[in-house]
Amino acid sequence: MAIASPSTPTFSASFCCKRTVSTHPTRFPSTLSPTRTRHLPPRRFAISSRLNSSKSCGSVYPDNGGSEDFEHYELQHGFTGPVERRRRGSPVYVTLPADSVAEDGKVRRIKVLTASLRALVTAGVEGVVMEIWWGIVEREKPRVYNWGGYLDLVALARRCGLKVRAVLAFHQHGIGPGDPLWISLPQWVLEEIDKDPDIAYTDRFGRRNMEYISLGCDMFPVLKGRSPLQAYSDFMMNFRDSFRSLLGVVITGVQVGMGPAGELRYPSCPSQKLAWAWHTRELGEFQCYDKYMIASLNACAHDVGMRGWGYRGPIGTGNLMHDPENTEFFKSNGGSWNTPSGKFFLQWYSGMLLLHGERICREAKTIFQGTEVDTSAKVAGIHWHYGTQSHPSELTAGYYNTSRRDGYLPIARMLGRYGFGLCCSGFGMRDVEEKKTNPVSSPEGFLRQILLAARVCHIPIQGENSATFSGDESFEQVLKMSKFYTYGLESPTFSFNFMRMDRYLFEQHNWARFTRFVRQLSGANIFRARLDFRGDVQPTSLSDVAKVRVAYTYC
Repeated sequence: MAIASPSTPTFSASFCCKRTVSTHPTRFPSTLSPTRTRHLPPRRFAISSRLNSSKSCGSVYPDNGGSEDFEHYELQHGFTGPVERRRRGSPVYVTLPADSVAEDGKVRRIKVLTASLRALVTAGVEGVVMEIWWGIVEREKPRVYNWGGYLDLVALARRCGLKVRAVLAFHQHGIGPGDPLWISLPQWVLEEIDKDPDIAYTDRFGRRNMEYISLGCDMFPVLKGRSPLQAYSDFMMNFRDSFRSLLGVVITGVQVGMGPAGELRYPSCPSQKLAWAWHTRELGEFQCYDKYMIASLNACAHDVGMRGWGYRGPIGTGNLMHDPENTEFFKSNGGSWNTPSGKFFLQWYSGMLLLHGERICREAKTIFQGTEVDTSAKVAGIHWHYGTQSHPSELTAGYYNTSRRDGYLPIARMLGRYGFGLCCSGFGMRDVEEKKTNPVSSPEGFLRQILLAARVCHIPIQGENSATFSGDESFEQVLKMSKFYTYGLESPTFSFNFMRMDRYLFEQHNWARFTRFVRQLSGANIFRARLDFRGDVQPTSLSDVAKVRVAYTYC
């Protein structure tokens, strides 16, 4: 059973955050005033709260851009807007290999990389996504930065006529030192975690997760006299100063990492498992047992006069492989998630995540103001319990999203306040395929909820494919979901990050599918990247693709 309560107190989500976050079922507002200058045309929004219900994930949406489909969707969901749609292209970016820069700060496989970028230009790709790893740049000592390899990568992209999106990655990559793609947190950070293990996220079994520093110690000087937030800010400022002449010219976007895998979430499942967790339908574990998180929970429970709620996370959550209906906390009828104690915990847990994101957004906005780069953050695509009442795998990740509450609109509002865009994966996944093995999964329902929240909050979307992305059906699904978001918008605010560039992308059949997809999504914007720069690499031909295939066979 969940923690018993002698009485029902009153509290709101604002008790653990300085900003008030609505906990009522979604009723999207008609007007919002974000700081971002990209605005939707005046229109009326009246989206029913049942859009967020796991039982309202219907299949009606404007998948072909036709007015009849969209009018049907309006009638189904109470969404009103113009039926005309301006056809505009959306740019495509390709994410570079995670190990493009080695631990010593030098670019790997420069010849293969050069040939690959030339081939991307022939496909009409707008640019590349470059992950910049904290564990490489500031590896040995605090405030000692080595940007050399990343400066070389940007210079190479510029010569090829490609733009760059930089991802500031404050998390680890890979499963361990034996992984050829292993990139740890900085060595000096790991030394501090050895001294104080509570800097790492901790679950109820005492297991530590080293992917990302616990947000519970955001403001505490646990990193050799600096707080994690100060370390992130110093890193961003040094990045800005080191790449200043390229910002807004070649580097047009910066995605700021906010958690494991760069996503604003808790490591409820290790990231290497999360990509495939939908296969096993893992519930995840609440990550609230380090001393900093427990202290915060205890203080919040004290503030609402319920001290007994502040000593630990929920009980009765089962194990990772449990059917949620067989757990005391997550079951639909009578589950503790819908009791006063359960609501208190979930509001605190999600509120702490939202506060973490807001702190980083505030710092990033100040640092990059005036640089003319677009800033963004990433949200995880957790969909394998979307068809249940409690959405357990979303709750453990920090998204208080259930059949009775919208957990993504507060995130979109927060990002909109700071002019951030939103990146989300899972764009190639289809309900019809997922439900064959998991009837309660709904990647399309999850994405529709995210995209509608983004539209309402006037924030751009960066789509991204998942690890299961393959075949023509996946590409077609991306096109369909992009149209769902861009329908009726005056300016293109959707772009797509293809994950990721490797030898398989350049195989004949895969390359043919990819180039066709880029043409379909980019539309009139195709080859625009080459025209924006006066690079010294000449326009390429299809023979460059063959060169890439040959180069990969020797690396």
